[in-house]
Amino acid sequence: MQANDTSSVSVQIRAGVALIDGDLTVPPDALGLIVFAHGSGSSRFSRRNRAVAAALVRAGFATLLLDLLTPAEEEIDERTGEYRFDIARLAHRVIASIDWATGVPALASLPIACFGASTGAAAALIAAAERPDNVRAVVSRGGRPDLAGEALARAHAPTLLIVGGADEPVIDLNRSVMGALPAAQLVIVPGATHLFQERGALEHVAELAVRWCTRHLASHPAKKGLTRAAAS
Repeated sequence: MQANDTSSVSVQIRAGVALIDGDLTVPPDALGLIVFAHGSGSSRFSRRNRAVAAALVRAGFATLLLDLLTPAEEEIDERTGEYRFDIARLAHRVIASIDWATGVPALASLPIACFGASTGAAAALIAAAERPDNVRAVVSRGGRPDLAGEALARAHAPTLLIVGGADEPVIDLNRSVMGALPAAQLVIVPGATHLFQERGALEHVAELAVRWCTRHLASHPAKKGLTRAAAS
C-alpha cells in the first residue's frame, strides 16, 4: 500500500494457537489506529462497524476490523452461541491485535483506540486495562461494559459509552459501570434502538467516535503509510 492509497489490506494475526483475520486501512499521515471489536454473533464484516470505520478513515485514522473468532469457532457459535459471551477469549484476541500492531514498523508509533460493540465493548475495556501504555481511548456502541468485570477499575483510558435512547436495558447496564470506570462519559442517542438502525442514528455514532478519537489521539505523533510487506 502506498502513502496515497487508503484501500484495505487483509492481515492475519496470531493469538495464542489461533489465527484471526483482519482488514486494515491506513490513510496518509494517519493520526492513530482504531481497533474494532465486534459484538455478539457478528464479524469484521459488520455493516455498522464498517460504516463507523469509514468515517474514521475519512477523518484521518487507520482502522483494523477483526474477526475475533476463527471460522471453526464461528460455525459452532452460530449453532450454539458458545463463544459470543466468552469475554476472556475475545479480550485476549483484541490484546494480541494491539501487540501485533505495535510490532509493525509503520503502525508502531500510532496511538491506539479500541471501538467495541455489544460484548466487544467489554473486550475493548479489558484490552485497555491490560495495555494502558498503548490504548489511549475506548468507544463503546451499544456495549456491555459490565461484562469487563474487575478490569473496569483498571481501564483508565477515556471511555465514551454510546447507547440508543430506546435501548433501556443497555442504558441501565452502562449507567451501572459509570462509578467503576475512572474516565467515562455516557452519551444517549435519542430514539435509537440497540442496533442504531434508525435514520441518522449510525451517522451520529460515527460523528461521536470521530470527535472522541480526535480529542484523545490526534495530538500524538504518527508515522506515514503502510506497505503490503509490512502488513503481511
